[in-house]
Amino acid sequence: MLDFHGIIFAYRTTPALGELVSKRTAASLPFCGRYRLIDFALSSLMNAGIRDVGIILQRDYQSLLDHIGSGKVWDMSRKSGGLRILPPFGLPEYHTGNYSGTMEALIAVDEYIRDIPQKHVVLMLGDLAANIDLAPVLEQHVRSGVPITAICSDQLPNGPHHRYLPGADGLVDGALFYRDGDAEGVPSLEAYIVDKDLLVEMIDGSDARNLHRFHKDAIAYYLENGGKMGCYVHKGYAQVVRSVEAYNRCNMDMLDPAKRRQLFPAERPVRTKTHEGVSTYYGVNAVSRNSLVADNCIIEGEIENCIVFSGVRIGEGARLKNCILMRGTEVGAHARLNHVIADKECAFSVGTELTGSEKLPVVVPKGMKI
Repeated sequence: MLDFHGIIFAYRTTPALGELVSKRTAASLPFCGRYRLIDFALSSLMNAGIRDVGIILQRDYQSLLDHIGSGKVWDMSRKSGGLRILPPFGLPEYHTGNYSGTMEALIAVDEYIRDIPQKHVVLMLGDLAANIDLAPVLEQHVRSGVPITAICSDQLPNGPHHRYLPGADGLVDGALFYRDGDAEGVPSLEAYIVDKDLLVEMIDGSDARNLHRFHKDAIAYYLENGGKMGCYVHKGYAQVVRSVEAYNRCNMDMLDPAKRRQLFPAERPVRTKTHEGVSTYYGVNAVSRNSLVADNCIIEGEIENCIVFSGVRIGEGARLKNCILMRGTEVGAHARLNHVIADKECAFSVGTELTGSEKLPVVVPKGMKI
């Protein structure tokens, strides 16, 4: 039995995601025609044999609960252990805002963490699009003997991020926090393998000092006081989704077969809740170029560079480019859409014209009729 326990941070939602997260957390965002972002963290843990997992939530999580259910899809529905939902039961009654940092989120579930029977804890983001092969990371962590290992990336992330400076011995020599663009070291994926005893020590220390940031407070304090940290570099696609632009770019990246293979390798399947439906129907005059289309759609118009979820209807003569259409969206005949992200169950009337840009796509809220 593996001596590892998983913790997924699914509470965080950044304002830059706008209407996309008005009624859901970032971890629940639909992705690539059939998935949710949290599927990658759950599947990475599942593929590594980790079945005891806690998901930290705070607000607007009904959509996420509907998606993950009991965790059966990821073989985490167990009588003992398995998947656990962790609401903010550890905060004082007067706390009504968002978590001010990851350490505060951990403090809120302090009792749960202390009761974890495993020796090591895997910390992962719920809004990270990355299929991480955790097996070699776990092996390296145990073999190295250091109490914490940072999982980093060989690719440049979207937006501000943290970076670690690995030394010749494989241990971290230093850290650079909140960097934007390329710089020295390797970018952190904000995923860690940490010994439970050290995690509890970090929680107690941060709580005592009233410091709530995981990196600039807990990690910085740990490294400054002689703490040792390992570093593992994940090779392959990896992006955190924290803005509308990043969400749009990550979805469009999946139209590239090479990037899609990195995120969905056959040897590490990504599981998700499925919606059973009939095959998609293409009309006589329908055209589909470089697009990903789910089942149960009716396509009678033209689509190019589009991500189309299940249950979408596109009328005859409609032309769509660079669009993301979530489940149940309907596009009327002869409509013209370019760089549009339509949330679930939107409707565009006959002849509608709507145009955004790659960096500023038009986001149509859930259920909107235009």
